[in-house]
Amino acid sequence: MTNDINKSASSNGTPPSGNPGSSSGGGGVEKETIRQIVIRIVPFLMVCYFFAFISRVNAGVAALQMNKDLGLSPAAFGLGASLFFVSYTAFGIPCNMAMVRFGARLWLTLTIIALSLTSLAMAFITGPNSFYVARFLLGVAEAGFFPGAILYLTYWFPRSYRARIIAIFMAAIPVSSLLGSPVSAALLGLEGLWGLHGWQWMFILEGLPIVLLGVLAFYILPDNPTQAKWLRPEQVSWLTGCLAEERAKVHKVSHIPVWKVLINGPVLILSIAYAASSAVSNSLSLWQPQIIKSFGLSDMQTGVLNAIPFGLGLGSMLLWGRFSDKTGERLLSTSLPLLLCALALGLTLVTDSLVLTMVILCVALVGIYAIKGPFWALAADLMSSEVAPTGIAAINTLAHVATFGAIYLLGIIKSSTGSFPVALLPLVLLNVVGGVGLLIVAHNKKKGADAGNPAKS
Repeated sequence: MTNDINKSASSNGTPPSGNPGSSSGGGGVEKETIRQIVIRIVPFLMVCYFFAFISRVNAGVAALQMNKDLGLSPAAFGLGASLFFVSYTAFGIPCNMAMVRFGARLWLTLTIIALSLTSLAMAFITGPNSFYVARFLLGVAEAGFFPGAILYLTYWFPRSYRARIIAIFMAAIPVSSLLGSPVSAALLGLEGLWGLHGWQWMFILEGLPIVLLGVLAFYILPDNPTQAKWLRPEQVSWLTGCLAEERAKVHKVSHIPVWKVLINGPVLILSIAYAASSAVSNSLSLWQPQIIKSFGLSDMQTGVLNAIPFGLGLGSMLLWGRFSDKTGERLLSTSLPLLLCALALGLTLVTDSLVLTMVILCVALVGIYAIKGPFWALAADLMSSEVAPTGIAAINTLAHVATFGAIYLLGIIKSSTGSFPVALLPLVLLNVVGGVGLLIVAHNKKKGADAGNPAKS
């Protein structure tokens, strides 16, 4: 991981001339600084997000037993699963603003511990209403972590590194399903131990490690580079100088009201594009086990097969993020995978074969995870440091409004028609709109450049 980053340090991330720490020898301080930050911060954030995302989607595996035990219909499960995104959406912007006010270390520590407590609460639900409450509270907790972690990474990495760093961080999403799916399915086998259901043991054993991570976060994550005792003064000087020069080159828009950010055209287009990615990855994380199980497989067989598409998605995320950084291209790197995903999901309508369905799910997740790095690098590139705390959270917020609707609608359509392929059609439409919207942005940027007036879109 660090080797790939170091290879492009001289070509992509050379410190601007005049920055402290730059050298005529090819950026030795830069390479060493980036390497140390990657080693010290990124793996820990990945582990935190790994468990956070498991706590978000393990209800999909739990549903193989839980829905019958609690009497949850597909519509009720869809509503409960989607309520996560109501609170996640409502609290995203306030949480990012709170992190800026109280400091990243304290804020991330508190939110990670809150994630553990709300994840553990899922083990003690007794019916639809308690399921709804637990999922809502889980969304509140995670609203403080993911947008904050994305913002936190912008405190440490220059723009030329962000696509691959964010892709590496967000690799925790497919890894959580790649590893978590078979493990969760195996934990269902603890049915009856000490009088608890298997799905209850799954929530308990997957929620407990997050408490330890929350405690460790307070000691591992400095608020910013100036507080990193493991960086030498010349490294801090280079990094802060590089980030300051980048901020100076971005058009400054101070004191923008939140409502203006929310109705900004580019923010809305970015939100739709991210909504497509989020809706597909979250919907399939929650519903894919039931789709595969519908072919008559056992819980363990379902868990193993469910991991395969996420493993391929992990590879596409890392390779595509690296490709986007090497080429410097963000818009097409985001739009084309969205359209590939739309095509794949649309093909579920024409097959009832398990093998073909698995191929389709693999292609869909390859497309949807490929955009993660380029997308957030694109979003960060388009916002000034003043707008970023609100803008990142706004994109995440508006995207998850659509995610809520997509997951809830999927459950309603499945209950009404009994067909998973038909229920996936809203996701197809969302990906088409997001992909085409970004193609229009790319076209407008090209026209602006050709006219001699390049504009940030």
